[in-house]
Amino acid sequence: MESRASIGYNDRMCSELLRIPITTAGGVPIFGVGVALLLWLAFSAWGLVSMAKVVGWPAALKAHLPTILIVAAAIALFIPRYFADGVPVRGYGVMVLTGSVAGIALAVYRGQKVGISAEEIMGLAIALFIGGVIGARLFYVIEYWDNGIRKADWLSTLKAALSFTEGGLVIYGAFIGAMIGFAFYLSRRKLPALALADLIVPSMLVGLAFGRIGCLLNGCCYGGETTVPWAVTFPRESGHGSFSPPYGEQAAIGRFYGFAIGSSDGKESLPVVKRVDAGSIAENAGLKAGDLIAAVNGHSLGNVEGAEMLLLTALNEHEPLELRTSGGETKTVPAIEPPPRSRPVHPAQVYSSITAGLLAFVTWAYYPFRRRDGEVIVLMITLYPIARFLEESIRVDEPAVWHTGMSISQNISVLLLAVAVAMWIWLRKRPAGLALGHSAAAG
Repeated sequence: MESRASIGYNDRMCSELLRIPITTAGGVPIFGVGVALLLWLAFSAWGLVSMAKVVGWPAALKAHLPTILIVAAAIALFIPRYFADGVPVRGYGVMVLTGSVAGIALAVYRGQKVGISAEEIMGLAIALFIGGVIGARLFYVIEYWDNGIRKADWLSTLKAALSFTEGGLVIYGAFIGAMIGFAFYLSRRKLPALALADLIVPSMLVGLAFGRIGCLLNGCCYGGETTVPWAVTFPRESGHGSFSPPYGEQAAIGRFYGFAIGSSDGKESLPVVKRVDAGSIAENAGLKAGDLIAAVNGHSLGNVEGAEMLLLTALNEHEPLELRTSGGETKTVPAIEPPPRSRPVHPAQVYSSITAGLLAFVTWAYYPFRRRDGEVIVLMITLYPIARFLEESIRVDEPAVWHTGMSISQNISVLLLAVAVAMWIWLRKRPAGLALGHSAAAG
């Protein structure tokens, strides 16, 4: 065993746990018109009957029939067509689901303490979940459209865009999408929005804490290199046969040779050597920080992405690197055997999971002491952006954007914190009072 923590087993990630076949070995269909569809319809019927006892059949059907039909169509038509080799069960998806179940259970428990039925919480949870997943994935697809989503044909692009169980759910996108689903559901049900928002905040944070463990299993949302004793390394391959995200990023910029490239001045410019490790084979080859790389192994470059592809190819094929600088010098870095694991990095996913758990406790503890509806949700959007901004300082998976020198999440954190300040001012001007009343039990 290595001296540092290891993720996965047999040098493979835990991103894919197993695959559920479309049909069983005996020919019984699981997806399509099969077992999964029957189970979903049975569960949906139970949920509709339970809710109809409280709000009546028209309201129950109006609230849940669209969701039931969409999921049924996905099981019967979409999955058999696009997952012919079986439905992969990802560690990330399992943890997101676990977090959702834990958050819903907590919300049901707390809701019943203040007179909100379990059926009402379940209806709200479905709206939040659907809105959150759509928002989180849409945010990711937009952010990484040119770097991972767009493929050669529309079918491959669609599959890449929908593969959210492999990772790629942006938390701020989830929050925005969930709030849209929240507003939509509450507008139809005529429920007190701020009061319910306060009630479910700890549940959302509990879900986030589990989801970040899913990020750890998937290898996404990783931190930068470090020498701290609790640093982690990731195996070369993920469960779907490609590089794990931290390994792939390090391989693409030359870290295994002892240097790192980056963009020198905009996207369409020569890559520049950002750093060279002392005593590395790159330093022995004469490479220096600040060198502009004009060609790799005889291939001229126009941007850093081209250099990254050539570095990956050389590493995979055990080739030396012939690096020609903008000054015409050629520096040869010897071939290496690709290492089995990444260089040690900060376990940023664990930091985020712990932070979410602590914020869940803080918002739960504050709940009985609130004087106005909305204080708990505003407390969350005050504390979380601060924590996220600091967390981004050790993450390396999001580049700076909009010429701010900050990642997109840091920019949103600043904006959200400004919104929180405005909301605190607005809340303080409102008269004290609670739609659901004080409840230490719910807190």
